[in-house]
Amino acid sequence: MNIILLTQADFFEGETDIINKQFANGLQRLHLRKPMATKDELKAWIENICLPYRKRIVLHDHHDLAQAYGLGGIHLNRRNTEVPDWFSRDSFTLSRSCHSISEITANQADFDYVFLSPIFDSISKEGYQSAFTRDELLEAKGKGILSKNVYALGGITFENMNEIQDLGFCGAAILGAFWNNELQTNRHIIW
Repeated sequence: MNIILLTQADFFEGETDIINKQFANGLQRLHLRKPMATKDELKAWIENICLPYRKRIVLHDHHDLAQAYGLGGIHLNRRNTEVPDWFSRDSFTLSRSCHSISEITANQADFDYVFLSPIFDSISKEGYQSAFTRDELLEAKGKGILSKNVYALGGITFENMNEIQDLGFCGAAILGAFWNNELQTNRHIIW
């Protein structure tokens, strides 16, 4: 199962040290999601990531930093809906957040991968409830919609990865379960 890690929305001391260790332990893809961050704050954060790992980072905001720092890709969302003029699929991945099955079918071919959320009740966003029934997801799986490039997001834990796979997702994007565990136990996962 492919796993993508998302950063917490806020910066905290030692965060980039944790990320560098996770990359060293095999993490292949990190989504840098800091919606309130300034460009300078993101620059400083990126500069604390070891150079060989930067290509594994996908940026949610201030997309031009992906080009400036040789990151792996950009992610479109409600804040950033347009692909920048400089963007090249030869150099960067392109991903997008989707919140309905119809959004996936309308956009799937245009992106390297998409997130569908929230699959389960969110761990990191209080009151953000699952938007899909198991039957809806199984129907989408049966139609081939949850395929090679759709990642489950929202309420993902290491314990429900098998269910995510059974539902037909190619992988999962994890946020709250990782950070809650990581910050409480300082345990590093082998990806």
